[in-house]
Amino acid sequence: MKHLVSLAAALCVSGTLLSATAGQAQAPTGYYVAVPAAPVAKTSLVTRSTAWSRRGGAFVAAQAPERPQILCQLVADRVGGLSSFAVKGQAYDADQLAKCNAHVKPAPAQMVAR
Repeated sequence: MKHLVSLAAALCVSGTLLSATAGQAQAPTGYYVAVPAAPVAKTSLVTRSTAWSRRGGAFVAAQAPERPQILCQLVADRVGGLSSFAVKGQAYDADQLAKCNAHVKPAPAQMVAR
């Protein structure tokens, strides 16, 4: 009987832990996943012919006709820079990400008058 009570208690604890884990947010998935460097109010955007939707703190899109580097540059420009970009689950390294962010145009308020 004592073992049965211990087993029941262990099952209750396991169930509680599993349900807490299942309730936690998972990383967004998509063919492309772009995480803005700063919070963005937009919930969706379009780059050329690619529709992006925000899931959590990232924008995701299905496979598109443009090369991944071009898509990275386009979405980075639309959201003001990226902290990460992934294609089919493979994250860009620091150099690739820097190339994407190098194409970000400054916001009008940041432009310097000459």
